[in-house]
This record gives sequence, structure tokens and C-alpha cells, in this order.
Amino acid sequence: MTAPSDVEQFEAILQYLQQSRGFDFTAYKRSTLVRRVTRRMQTVNVPTYEAYFDYLQVHQEEFSELFNTILINVTSFFRDEDVWEYLRTRALPEIVSSRAPNEPFRVWTAGCASGQEAYSVAMLLGEVMGAEALKDHVKIYATDADEEALAEARAAAYTAKQVESVPAPLLEKYFDRAGSTYVFKRDYRRTVIFGKHDLVQDAPISRVDFLLCRNTLMYFNAEAQSRILARFFFSLNPGAHVLLGRAEMLFSHANMFTPVDLKRRLFRAIPKPTHRDRLVLLAQTGREVVPAPMPSQTRLRESAFEANSAAEIVVDLSGAVAAANAIARMRFGISLRDIGRPLEELEVSFRPVELRAPIERALSQRRPVVVHDVPGGQPPESRLFNVSVLPLVDEDQSVIGVRVTYDDVTQLRRLESELQHAQQELETAYEELQSTNEELETTNEELQSTVEELETTNEELQSTNEELETMNEELQSTNEELQTMNDELRSRGLALNSANAFLESVFASLRSAVIVVDSDSRVLVWNDRTAELWGLRADEAQGSDLFGLDIGLPLAEIRERVRHVLTGVQQAAEVILPATNRRGRFIQCRVSIGPLREAGKVPTGAILVMDEYALPQVDRA
Repeated sequence: MTAPSDVEQFEAILQYLQQSRGFDFTAYKRSTLVRRVTRRMQTVNVPTYEAYFDYLQVHQEEFSELFNTILINVTSFFRDEDVWEYLRTRALPEIVSSRAPNEPFRVWTAGCASGQEAYSVAMLLGEVMGAEALKDHVKIYATDADEEALAEARAAAYTAKQVESVPAPLLEKYFDRAGSTYVFKRDYRRTVIFGKHDLVQDAPISRVDFLLCRNTLMYFNAEAQSRILARFFFSLNPGAHVLLGRAEMLFSHANMFTPVDLKRRLFRAIPKPTHRDRLVLLAQTGREVVPAPMPSQTRLRESAFEANSAAEIVVDLSGAVAAANAIARMRFGISLRDIGRPLEELEVSFRPVELRAPIERALSQRRPVVVHDVPGGQPPESRLFNVSVLPLVDEDQSVIGVRVTYDDVTQLRRLESELQHAQQELETAYEELQSTNEELETTNEELQSTVEELETTNEELQSTNEELETMNEELQSTNEELQTMNDELRSRGLALNSANAFLESVFASLRSAVIVVDSDSRVLVWNDRTAELWGLRADEAQGSDLFGLDIGLPLAEIRERVRHVLTGVQQAAEVILPATNRRGRFIQCRVSIGPLREAGKVPTGAILVMDEYALPQVDRA
């Protein structure tokens, strides 16, 4: 059992949602709301309503998740195939055939979620009425309280899985394909108008010919359902049709709707009667010019007035009491001597109800004024009255006075109370049944969704397994190729190691300094003589840009010659440059530059050979 404090904290959450986000959930079934809010609390690991209230204030993104949990937008194209087949083959053809060809046709789909139901109706009407008539004469108003669902509906774009239930001919006719997405065609999309709408608070769509509200009413309590259905009844044209969900019925609203097909929950609105004020008619009956009544007729009429079971008082324009029948005199203490006295002098003018304001309003507006459920009498005989003030007119439609009637509604209210109590018990039982049915439907939908997910996962696993098998075969083949290449590389590596060892021994035995660079001037070889000459070790120079090294040789002077050798402009070059060796001694260095290439191919690098050059002796004799 829920503690009073828990109820207050839960109501505080609902009030906060209404104030901060404009969502009024007070008309929704409490059992459903509690169950879904609790489910969301368990998801975010919040134990109490009070803590969840604080959580909502801190985490603004939680509102969206909570609304998605409360407003379960479960929908699909042509959901409940039997219902849509009945609409296609029988109901809609009969509805359309009873109308003029160019007459506008207005549809309202309430609780449209992400739009599949609205587009389903559009496709069926297009098939029944023709595509041109759909575009020219049909308007489909699709409403929902969830802005995120409406945004998805307005986009009119659905995945291949979402349109699986759309027959192939309709899919081809009404959708454009964009990759893996199906978009409802723009010409037909203009027929559907989406908007946010609160069924309990907002004004209904008017002049509707066909209304769909499937599996939406069951989320509301009995009072809210009655208010919503009254709004639906007001919005419908005479004889218009209403389609509800499988868990929804209209047994308690037989005065507004009559069933067309109970199995498929299709109903027709009962034509609204033209209501005329019966009291005005009664006051005007017999006011035409007729022969003057005979005395016996006068006595008969007076006897009828006296014997009336409802207390009646007639007041003229001067405010004087013109007549009061027997029950009025007995109930309100009026004597025959009071006839002709001003009404304001009598206790009945203010008890059981103040009569001055209703009389003035009835005379000025020339229409009946009724004050309901006025308490009167003394305990234990307390009574309730409906006090009606009716203007009286003569033959030329001039107001000549008013008639005040006290209708005793005590027994009626008692019966209404008992009936209401019985209805509440019935609605409670029905609500519990609806709730159970709703939970079963939700569970069934969740199971269906789980089955679909498992089927999809199984297909994906099968596909992944096939891909893995193919990849395994490819990897085996690649592994064999790599093994072959590895053997070749190992053989070449041995040969290359042998060649490198040979070259290293050659470079080491040379008395000259040797530098080998690649096509990007990166140092590949830096022999011992070079390290001895310039004071830079091989491990410091190898891999570096030659012209970025800081040695005693002016490398900028040979950059252009090296480039010419690398590009093949020159086959070789030689230059003598002043330099400073690692000991700081000034020397003349002869630099010979040659290409590094494989037989007959473009140079892949350059070889620089450096020797200390002795200047020739000048004979000074």
C-alpha cells in the first residue's frame, strides 16, 4: 500500500512536469503512471519519488527519457491487419460513396505517435477515392502530445524494417526510396498535417468525417475519457465514424455513439438533435388568438396550476406576486393574502435562493435562467431544488412577467449518486481489466519486439559466421603467400646481409671519407674515415639530412652539384673546398660526387668521396 507521503511526492513530480514542461499527466491513470515512473526510477537507480524529483531538476535530459517511458509510442503501418482490411474493403468505400464527389473529407488521427497510422489512412483513401481526389479534397490532421514523435512523423522517412508491413504496390506508389530509407512522396505528404495536441485540455479539431484514436483512451482515467469522448462527439460531423483500439469500448456513451462493427471497434456518431428550450415552448403554447375560455375552462386551468407537483410562483413586471400554487404556498409559507404583495417583502424572495438576480437576468436576456441544486427544507427533510426562472410573453411577444418553478431533485440526485457510485465501481473494475489488458498488450509487444530482435541477431550472426569463414579462407591463402614471401625475403636477406657486410668492409678499408645519401639527401653510409675527418659518429649522422649537419665542410657549396647528380643532369662532379677538420685545422678538401644506381636505372642516391687535398708547391726561385 502506498504511504500518504509517497502519494504527495508523486503528485509533486506530476505538478513539476506540468509547470516546467507543459505536460499535464493528472488525467492519466495513476496505476499506469506509477508503474512507468517507477520503471524509469529503477533504470536510473533512484529509490524514492523525492530523490527522483531532485534528479529531474539536476538532469534535464531525463525529461525526454521519462516522457518516452510514459508515452509508449507503439505504432506501425497497417497495425492490426484485419481492421485495415475491413476499412479498405467495406467501411471506407461505404463512407466515401455516401458523399458528394468534390466534398471535402476531413480525418483526425489522435495520438498519431510517429505518423505511420496517418500515412496508412492516406494510402487507403488514395486507393478508395483516387490519387487526385486524395490530394485535392482530403485533409488528415494527425496530433500527439510527444514533440519527438511528431518530429519523426513530419520527416516521413522510415527504414526498410518499418515499411515491411506496407504492401509492395502501395510502397512503390506512395514512397520514394533514398538508399535504405523510404520517404512518403511529397505530393501525398501535403495531405497530412501534424500538430501537438492535448486531448484533455486543447480544443478539438472541428468538422471531422473520420476519427481514429486507437489504444490512446486506455491511458486515461474514466473522467478524462468522458471529457475526451465529449470533445470527440462535438468535433464530428453528423453520422461521422470513430475507430478505436482493441482494448477500448463505448458502452457507457451509447447516447453519443452507436457501434458499426464491435469486433473492429468501429462506431458511428449519433446525429445531434436540435435542442429547443421546452420551458419557452410551454410558456408560449396557447398564446395565439383563440376564443376566450369559458368559466369552466378557467377553473380547469386553475385546478391544473394548483395541482402541479412542482412549486410555482408567478411574478409580474412590477415585482408583485401574481400567483402561487398550493405546494408553493405550503412549502414557502405564502398565504392568499400575499398575492399582490411585492416579492421582495416575502421570505421566498431570498430563501432558499436569492431570486432578484435570476429574475433580472431572465427579463433582460429573455431566456430561462436555472439555478441548480439549491438546498431547502429543514433536517431530516432537507431537499434539493432546481430553481427555474422563465420569462412569460403575450401574443405580441412582449414580456409580461416571470414564472419561478422549484423542481424537487432530491430523489433524482440520490439516484444519480447511487448510479455514479455503481458506475465508479464498474469503471474501477473495467479500468483494472483495461490495465491488465494493457499490460498484456505491452508484454506481447515487448515479446514481439524481442523475437524480432532475436531473429535479426540470428540473421546477423549467420551472416557474420559466413563472413568469418570467408575471411578465414582468405587468411589461410594469405598466410601461405606470406610464408612464400618470407622464404624469399629470408633468402634475399641473407644475400643482402652478405652484400652489406662486404660493403662495410670495403668502406672501412678505404682511406677516403665516404658518405652515401638517398634521393632525399638522407645519410645512408658514414664510414669511419668520415667520422675521423669531421668528428661526427655514424650513429649520429645516419638517417639525418646531410645538408642539415653541422660539420667543418661547407655543405651548401655542394648542394646544387648533389642535386644535379641525383636528377641525372651530371654524371659526376668534383670540387675543392676550404674546410676545417675535427681538430680545428684548416684544410683543402676535394669532394668527388657520383651517382648511386642499379644497372641502367635512374639514380637512387649519391656517393660523396672526400680527401684532404694538398695545394701544389709554388717555385719561388
